[in-house]
Amino acid sequence: MRLEELIVRHCAPTLAGLKTGNLFSCQTEDEEKLLADIRRVNRQFASRGIRLIPMEYREGRALIYMYRPQKLKKDLSDKTARRLLAAQNYPVSQESQCVAYLIRRLEIGTVFPHEIGLFLGYPPEDVEAFMKHGAAGAKYTGIWKVYGNVEAAKCKFARFKKCARVYDEDFRKYHSLDRLIVSCS
Repeated sequence: MRLEELIVRHCAPTLAGLKTGNLFSCQTEDEEKLLADIRRVNRQFASRGIRLIPMEYREGRALIYMYRPQKLKKDLSDKTARRLLAAQNYPVSQESQCVAYLIRRLEIGTVFPHEIGLFLGYPPEDVEAFMKHGAAGAKYTGIWKVYGNVEAAKCKFARFKKCARVYDEDFRKYHSLDRLIVSCS
């Protein structure tokens, strides 16, 4: 599957500006080709507020992160998010370095960094509750485990699902990733 197809399938809410970021895994036999494709996508869409980076490579697969740097900066400025990241030794005073630190935490791989939810736009309260309690006590499960406002989360999940459907249909019809990206400031 082409990189553009994977992006549409897994990152529609980020493309639409509804979500801070998405992660997806893809098979890769040629890391250099994948990096060239990622660089091409970044050159094409950086001016529209989107960034794509490889997070890790394992056993012929790559974990790719697509995000909106401005949304991430805002998300990571949240008081609860900063506290959670500081507890894991993230350089919270330098938001731009937090993604690099997350990559290092994934590479170390001794414990999965559940704070990754903060990089995906999940509510900090839900990320914190999951880090403390695991799945126990979740009021609802959708894209993430919800411990706080279930109705707000359900609305977001429905918007994300509709967005994914519409973007998939549009991509199949026009075969253009360019027309799907919403510019955000």
